[in-house]
Formats: sequence, structure tokens, C-alpha cells
Amino acid sequence: MQIYLVGGAVRDKLLGLAVKDRDYVVVGATPEQMEAQGFRLIGADFPVFLHPQTKEEYALARTERKSGRGYKGFTVYSGSDVTLEQDLARRDLTINAMAESLDGALIDPYGGARDLQNGILRHVSPAFAEDPLRVLRVARFAARFDFTLADETLELMAALVAAGEMEALVAERVWQEWERALGENHPTRFFEVLRRCGALARLFPEIEALFGVPQPPEHHPEIDTGVHTLMVLTQAARLSADARVRFAALLHDLGKGGTPQEQWPKHIGHEQQGAEMVRALCRRFRVPNDYRDLAVLVAQYHAHCHRAPELRDATLLETLERLDVFRRPERLELFLAACEADARGRTGYEQRPYPQAQIFRRAFQAALGVDSAALAGGELSGPAIAEAIRLQRLAAIRAARAAA
Repeated sequence: MQIYLVGGAVRDKLLGLAVKDRDYVVVGATPEQMEAQGFRLIGADFPVFLHPQTKEEYALARTERKSGRGYKGFTVYSGSDVTLEQDLARRDLTINAMAESLDGALIDPYGGARDLQNGILRHVSPAFAEDPLRVLRVARFAARFDFTLADETLELMAALVAAGEMEALVAERVWQEWERALGENHPTRFFEVLRRCGALARLFPEIEALFGVPQPPEHHPEIDTGVHTLMVLTQAARLSADARVRFAALLHDLGKGGTPQEQWPKHIGHEQQGAEMVRALCRRFRVPNDYRDLAVLVAQYHAHCHRAPELRDATLLETLERLDVFRRPERLELFLAACEADARGRTGYEQRPYPQAQIFRRAFQAALGVDSAALAGGELSGPAIAEAIRLQRLAAIRAARAAA
């Protein structure tokens, strides 16, 4: 029985990164031998065991062969005669197909260390094509490491897309990769890679439709809405580590993809249309409510934030109410971060200040100073209480803006 550290742990050690999860492959053992040594079987589909002390995962060396359409259609072969090289060959990328023996020796049959040093994402073998989810995984690794794709890997991914394999993916798995990509250091790369191989148009046609749609050059020197969208996502990643902010930033202008060409480069009413498109997209991928709600609000009200100095006091208060920040105060900073990313996601605007955010913050703090509990405990009742609170909040906002 030989035991090897495999996959991401080996990759991250070579990169000098902290290793969070350690996975091991066991060669030359049977399930009965593993259980006899105290390992506990946990894998329903694959022979995976938990170490009796460390609780780390140990998998028997295995090979896989596709036996059906989609990511679950695999027949698995494992046993004491499966070699380490066979196990590594079934992995997606060379940088993930390395192993380390318990004495620290690197086993790298597919050149993963070289590709790691050169910053290249390269598939291990033609078996890559057996799982279409790997298209998204490669894009996610590009978002994590900012590596480039080997030409042959990009060609294989494009062939998978052209063959209709993206349609076999389950919505929940797509969302899982999407959410993880949003949390990476370079989330824009995820969508750039998907666009290069054609997967963006298949999975997210609403985002693909933004490319080639012009905007007024006096406000958007970059002109192209798709280019602007990715610039906004880049700025969102700089401003916030919260994936919800990045998600909302990505989808903030979705409505511009539906503007009739005869109205270009203007996009009248794109905010409301975009909010509806965000809702539909979130239903399709079963996106969690907190992601959906913020994205809808940013799509619908980002222009209000940009025009904060011009807004009437009543409109400013109404926007705060629509954001529901009096019940969910943490939402304000998420909203403002996405709006600031939108403002900075334009050519030449990347380092511009965004004073509009401070206007919203001051108004919110002023409105919070109203003692709504005291009003509710007075002589008023029903709708009269809500109206009294609104009027006092409005007066507080007006005073705060006048004093600024």
C-alpha cells in the first residue's frame, strides 16, 4: 500500500500558498484492507475513506469512463491494480495531476510543475471531454490564478461547447462554479474564458448579448456595454471581497442587451428591464435569494445612486426605503460598492472618487436618528405612524443635506 498527497494540495505547495485541504490517493489497497486499518468508508459513488485520527480523505486509486451524458454518467473502476499514473490521468488539468509521496518526492507524469511555472492551464488527456463541467472549472482556475489557456485546451473546450455539452449541465452545478469564480482574485477572467470558447453564449446569453451594444461615448469612453460590464466586475473585485457585490456588479446593466437598435446608444428604461432579466436569470440557476435581491436592487437603482446630488430629498428617502436598509442596514454598503464599481468601470474613470456614496450614507444616518419607537408608542396608530416616521426622516435628511 502506497499513500500519496494529490491534487490541489500539491499544486498550492509548489505555489507557496497555504494548503487548506489535503486529499490522498491510496495505491495497492482494497476497501477491506482500508477498513481493517480503521478507515471509515464515506463515498457512496467512489471508494473514499476518512482517516481514523485526522479525518482527512483517502481515496483508492481509480479510473473513470463516461457511460452517459452529463457529469454523473460515469463508470468507476478502482482496486489494488490501478496505478498512480492512471489515477492522475483522469484529472482535469496538469497542474492538478501531480502527487507527492510521504517522503516528499514529487510525482509529475504530465508536466504539471512546468505548466505551473509558466502559468498555463492545460488538460491532461482527451478524457477531459468526458465531463463538460470541466469547461467551467478551467475558467474558474483562470479566475483564481490569472493563468493563460493552452491553445489545445481552448480548442477542446470550444469543441465541447459546439457539441452541445453545456446543455447537459445541471443548474446547481453551474451556479456552484459561478459563485466560486466570483470569489476568486480575478473573477473577470472566468467570463473572458467562457466567452472565448463560446460557453458564455450558451450558459449566459444575457451577458453575451451585451457585447457589441454601444453606449453614449460622453459617459462611456469604452462604448461597448460588454466591455464596460467586465470593467465593472474588475472594479467590484477591487472594492469588495463579497461575492454578492460582484454578482450584482456583473448584472447591473443586463437590460441594455434588450434595447432596440434604433434607440442606440441610449438605453431608456434599461433599469426596470434589467431588474426583470436578473430575476429570470436567478430563477434559471436557482441563485440564492440574497444574491438575487441585491442584484435586482442594483440593476433598478444604480442610476439613482449616480445622480445622488440631483435627487430630491423625497426621492433619496424613497430609494433608501426601496433598498430596505432600515430593516437590513448591512445592505447599504453592498449596494454602494456595486454602484461605485459601475461608476469606476469606465475608461479613464478607474481612480475617480465617488462622492455619491457619502450622500447616501449621510442621508441614511440622519434618517436613522428618528426615534420610530417613540412615535409608535404615542397616540398615532396604523398608517399614521408610518407617515409620521417618513415625514421626520425626510426632515432629518433635508437638514443633513443642507448642513453638508
